[in-house]
Amino acid sequence: MHANESHKKTGLRQLTIRGFDAPLERRIRQVARADGTSLNRAVMKLLRRGAGLGDAEPDRDVVGDSLDHLFGTWTEAQGREFEEAVRDLDEIDPSLWS
Repeated sequence: MHANESHKKTGLRQLTIRGFDAPLERRIRQVARADGTSLNRAVMKLLRRGAGLGDAEPDRDVVGDSLDHLFGTWTEAQGREFEEAVRDLDEIDPSLWS
């Protein structure tokens, strides 16, 4: 199933947000660390708070936790190998964001 089809069936939406300044990024990371959660969940918490909806998440799990059992299972060598394999993905093509 394609990711967009999944969102259509569950009613979840996906947005791309650009233009985070350094203080906002630091705050998001701070909230994620303090809560022991993902950056996505920290952003959702802050968005809900800013929209006057409180900190509570909606009843459904926005991100999902089906892969949580895999966290922390890689060796250092596997982690380095993965980082090397995806290094090119860190490069941003500005023409795609104009």
